[in-house]
Amino acid sequence: MISVNDFRTGLTIIVDGNLYRVLDFQHVKPGKGAAFVRSKLRNLRNGNVQEKTFRAGEKVEKAMVENRKMQYLYAQGDSHVFMDMESYEQTELAASQIEDELMYLLENMEVHIQSYQGEMLGIELPNTVTLEVTATEPGIKGDTATGGSKPATLQTGLVVNVPFFVNEGDKLVINTTDGSYVSRA
Repeated sequence: MISVNDFRTGLTIIVDGNLYRVLDFQHVKPGKGAAFVRSKLRNLRNGNVQEKTFRAGEKVEKAMVENRKMQYLYAQGDSHVFMDMESYEQTELAASQIEDELMYLLENMEVHIQSYQGEMLGIELPNTVTLEVTATEPGIKGDTATGGSKPATLQTGLVVNVPFFVNEGDKLVINTTDGSYVSRA
């Protein structure tokens, strides 16, 4: 058991029999009344995000989630195949389990597969990935002075707003937490 006062981003907990990852939390001490913790939680089984409020000092169960380093191999129909880097054992995950992460996933990329008591929950991507621009409007000389942005389609189908100087064929570093442009690679 863990106190809600010890919440931190990324912590996995069990509330009402469901597995949740803490995305965000805030300790609130109102001038009148008891303190509480306002949190944003992602259900690891169905991906839903919800806000939940706990009384200060309330106890919740901490879930022991196992992370195994695996390599993404290929897509096979509606499932995606990953290989354990140590045992070479292959595991399949349904596309619905990793729907959000698919836009950042490239063949041979190393990720962490998360499981809880043998149940595969999903994958954890690196903080940034390098993807190639497949389509964007050409940059026009002088556009960089405005500091604006334009949409660019990347090799996985992800559309990101990028600076005007980015052209087709450029490799870009993309933040996987919010899908934003970081820099050119």
